[in-house]
Amino acid sequence: MQSLKVKVENRNIGASVSVEKMFEAGVHYGYEKSRRHPSTSSYIYATKNNGDIIDLEKTSVQLEHAMEFVKNLGAQNKVILFVGTKPEARDTIKNAALSLNMPYVDVRWIGGTLSNFTEIKKRIAELEKYNKESVEGGLEKYTKKERVVMAKKMEKLSKYYSGLIGLKKAPDALFIIDSKAEHIAATEAKKSGVSTVALVNSDSNIKGIDYPIVGNDSGIPSIKLFTTSIVGAYKTGTMSLPATKEK
Repeated sequence: MQSLKVKVENRNIGASVSVEKMFEAGVHYGYEKSRRHPSTSSYIYATKNNGDIIDLEKTSVQLEHAMEFVKNLGAQNKVILFVGTKPEARDTIKNAALSLNMPYVDVRWIGGTLSNFTEIKKRIAELEKYNKESVEGGLEKYTKKERVVMAKKMEKLSKYYSGLIGLKKAPDALFIIDSKAEHIAATEAKKSGVSTVALVNSDSNIKGIDYPIVGNDSGIPSIKLFTTSIVGAYKTGTMSLPATKEK
């Protein structure tokens, strides 16, 4: 692997994230060759011990394109829904979304989140109402038994919908960690006309993703590196927004 590192360290096309940093984060680790999806073949640099090594120069180009797209979203104050439910991605996805005051899904994608948003919005509104009443003492009007039943229902709603509180319409884009694991979200986005940016490994079909970034989608350092880059791109875009006048 040392010989590969020498080659990689000198391959940097001037992207915001250097190829060397990607290498250090383990971005180059693909899956076994037998698991490779044909759509990612051109992004494989080499195969060693039956494991695919991802071409980080090409990943760097993909990241640049994705960041430019996200920067434009920021410049228009658009909404990105962050999606990552695998254990390695949950904390990073949630923290990234919160840093931008954006919605997120970190436990399980609920079918219909995009394709049937009208119904999803009702669940969100129900949870918001409960939270408001809970804070303002509005639950006192219910009997003890009713409050117990409501609490159990809201606990379940909170588990799956708390990250969507504040979402009033379908998002403008999705940022996904592992579109293969989140295939329902990716499929709904495509059918609903919602743009997708996704970190995908060598086993994923990238044809349905608008801005795929081929790289290690299971390693925490790799996930953090790309998620941080996307957040940074959005923040850069917001700098071009007109300043809000103080009242």
